[in-house]
Amino acid sequence: MSDLSTYILIKKEAGVATISLNRPKANSYYKDFLELISQAVKKASSDDAIKIILINSTSEKFFCAGADIKIFSNNTNEQNAEMVKAAREVSEVITSSSKIVIAAVSGHVLGGGLEMIMACDIRLAAEGNYLIGLPEVKLGLMPGNGGTPRLIDLIGASRAMELLVTGHNISPQKAYDYGLFNQLYPADAFELSVANYVNELAQGAGQAMAAIKHYVQKHKGMTLQESLDFETTSVNALYDTHDAKEGFLAFVEKRTPNFN
Repeated sequence: MSDLSTYILIKKEAGVATISLNRPKANSYYKDFLELISQAVKKASSDDAIKIILINSTSEKFFCAGADIKIFSNNTNEQNAEMVKAAREVSEVITSSSKIVIAAVSGHVLGGGLEMIMACDIRLAAEGNYLIGLPEVKLGLMPGNGGTPRLIDLIGASRAMELLVTGHNISPQKAYDYGLFNQLYPADAFELSVANYVNELAQGAGQAMAAIKHYVQKHKGMTLQESLDFETTSVNALYDTHDAKEGFLAFVEKRTPNFN
């Protein structure tokens, strides 16, 4: 195996931490690689200067092909259980981060790779001929990193059932039509489009965005009244923040707010 330090590339600039997956040839993962991803997300999440975490790939063909099947097939059951645990932790550190986590996808994203991006808050994609899917059923398995409930939440039970039991792949256009991708950009404008999208968010109110993320995640399962009460509690906690004061002042002064 290659030097692990080259498998993850990290860049921080203007409120954005970019985590680039860089494991040849398809960013297929195993336990140590997954732990690197978790560590990178945790580190960015603890940085007060960061508002947005962008996860992308250096590969032109693959975002992430999921588990490294060669390693997976040679592992013991206990080792594979540890790999699944590490993959699930990646999803958990993404969802528990107070930062907005965005996946930028322009290549094949399969199995655990798809589960990873479904844990992200926003998914941006390029048009192209690459594939999106959860083929675990073809190995006699099912998703185990949180992909099953997240897929149902994102595209609905009927479509999720079909993709899960057939193991069929779908195109970027269909994934966008299903609601799996938030935005679908022309391939030749993808990098610029992602940069513009991410930079706009990075100029936003970080405290409010963190509160919104927390609300969106926690309101599921609440009654309407509980959800309304939680919303009230959440917005009340924002009134005395720097972001709210700056937002109101900028509105009165008819200028663009500076939330940095």
